[in-house]
Amino acid sequence: MADPSSYRPKPGQIPDSPGVYKFRDDHRRVIYVGKAKNLRQRLANYFQDLAGLHPRTRTMVTTAASVEWTVVSTEVEALQLEYSWIKEFDPRFNVKYRDDKSYPYLAVTLNEEFPRVQVMRGAKKKGVRYFGPYGHAWAIRETVDLMLRVFPVRTCSAGVFKNAERTGRPCLLGYIGKCSAPCVGRVTPDEHRELAEDFCDFMTGRTGTYIRRLEKDMMQAAEDMEYERAARLRDDAGALKRAMEKSAVVLADATDADLIAVAEDELEAAVQIFHVRGGRVRGQRGWVTDKVEAVDTAGLVEHALQQLYGEESGDSVPKEVLVPALPEDPEAVSQWLAGRRGSLVSLRIPQRGDKKDLMVTVQRNAQQALGLHKTKRASDLTTRSRALEEIAEALGLDTAPLRVECFDISHLQGDDVVASMVVFEDGLARKSEYRRFQIKGFEGQDDVRSMHEVIGRRFKRYLQEKERTGEWEETPAPTGPVPASGSAAAGPATDPATTDPAGTNPAGADPAGTGPAVVDAAATASREEPREDDGRPKRFAYPPQLVVVDGGQPQVAAAKRALDELGIDDIAVCGLAKRLEEVWLPDDDDPVVLPRSSEGLYLLQRIRDEAHRFAITYQRAKRAKRIRTSPLDDVQGLGETRKQALIKHFGSVKRLRQATIDEICEVPGIGRRTAESVAAALATAAPAAPAVNTATGEIIEEDDGGSTT
Repeated sequence: MADPSSYRPKPGQIPDSPGVYKFRDDHRRVIYVGKAKNLRQRLANYFQDLAGLHPRTRTMVTTAASVEWTVVSTEVEALQLEYSWIKEFDPRFNVKYRDDKSYPYLAVTLNEEFPRVQVMRGAKKKGVRYFGPYGHAWAIRETVDLMLRVFPVRTCSAGVFKNAERTGRPCLLGYIGKCSAPCVGRVTPDEHRELAEDFCDFMTGRTGTYIRRLEKDMMQAAEDMEYERAARLRDDAGALKRAMEKSAVVLADATDADLIAVAEDELEAAVQIFHVRGGRVRGQRGWVTDKVEAVDTAGLVEHALQQLYGEESGDSVPKEVLVPALPEDPEAVSQWLAGRRGSLVSLRIPQRGDKKDLMVTVQRNAQQALGLHKTKRASDLTTRSRALEEIAEALGLDTAPLRVECFDISHLQGDDVVASMVVFEDGLARKSEYRRFQIKGFEGQDDVRSMHEVIGRRFKRYLQEKERTGEWEETPAPTGPVPASGSAAAGPATDPATTDPAGTNPAGADPAGTGPAVVDAAATASREEPREDDGRPKRFAYPPQLVVVDGGQPQVAAAKRALDELGIDDIAVCGLAKRLEEVWLPDDDDPVVLPRSSEGLYLLQRIRDEAHRFAITYQRAKRAKRIRTSPLDDVQGLGETRKQALIKHFGSVKRLRQATIDEICEVPGIGRRTAESVAAALATAAPAAPAVNTATGEIIEEDDGGSTT
């Protein structure tokens, strides 16, 4: 625990202008980012008597080892820079929102020749029109099913679409009238795009035009005694009305607004957002956060606005944003939102009328979301704390293991041997620091030897980081064989997050390159040699308090031996055996048996299972990639597009192997030099083994035409 007075800046050193500040720990990792109108006044609040600080603030300043700041011109620039740094450094003491990526959207892929209506999650793509988010994917599918009667837009995947083009037969939706079947030419690309644009117009709230048009056509068909067509139009209008009923009018003046509500207690807060477009609720989402910093409702609202609109632009930012409390500097936030939208944005608290009533509904949803979240065992702060304390007590540790790393080995009968490393901090998975390894020190199946190699490689990298940053004065000589760094997987060999080839971005430099003043009160004396540390999460720079291996006594002994060879004696090691869920410690002949109802055992099981999942996923990916390898992969300069062109032209690798160089040159994009390389590669490569029908035992061979028999 650090004393804040040890890194407190000198009087008068901090400017009194707007800016953004960063606290770093003793590993130079950024642990907190904040902004201020007046840096001098704000930072002075952190260096008062510890007894007068909020408990979370006190924990942060005692964890930190230095503070630095960047001066900016305006509060709007400070807001933007704070958001950028929080996204870049992922500080552990800043508010973090969860569950944002899981909400589904109704998407129309206008960037394709034949736009497709589908459910999409995750990051937004350019050229795709989004509606939502929705609480459940089934709500989207119900809406789409109703609207396809009137707007029969394509909903099939690319594979289904291409198969229909090839066979000349549409899918079932094409036969029942819920798809215009552009795959077989029933409509032109322009006609299909017009249908997709009409679909988007209806979803944006311009509904009256289409319903009136359907009703007019229905009356005309009835007058012409075309009763079947009139009945169909009647059903179409009814379908659109039912789709509209799923998003009833909540604001009579066709308002475009987002309403944000917050429910909180001392430990956590839930944020709910209703997206209102054209007076109708078009989407809903919610976040939950641990209040790891001392923040009030206004601060939570500001963080929510940053999270919601930090990467949005244009119409994705509404004209009006309604909140339960205004941020500390509402004018700066309004200007920032206006910059994202490109026009004026109103940020205010609703006082009366329909908007006030709707805000009450949003607030009720936030309170329910917080109550539901409290029932989730894995995210309960008290449960996590108790689990870590039980682990510390069972293993005889001095303190609770706030950072736990777990390792697992995966292979298939000795082939494609890989390992995984998962990281849990404060009882929660930190997926950005997961790592995976290829076992290259030997061939075959040996879990114990594999575990020794992986642990040695991981902590050798840790010692290298300590030596590079000056925390390790003298690298101890290993007492046994240590795997060479070259045996590491290709991924961890270099760390772009910690390396600056040009040497132009030392620690604390302004990432935007605008050149504002930067002061690091703790590292002033070391500025003669610019450090490469920039506060971003490193690959292997931070040591765990506990290493967990998937296995029993042999695996634990191998892990402990690897640490001893590197001279590391301050990291605890244990293993969790699957058979009886026993916890093994080094040099102990008997395991530690935790009660089945123990929260500590539950957490260890969850960590072990996550390491197993991560390892087997990587192993399966490597096996699938190996199975898909082709002799053409070794041809220098032959990309995926030209490989596909060769296979498509000749029909199979077998026929390509029989082709002459002149015949290969006939393929568009293939020159003579490339053709010679292809012919040479196929001549030296061994032919693939024939496929076997596992049901009958029959050998399946390619015929001269490239088909199989």
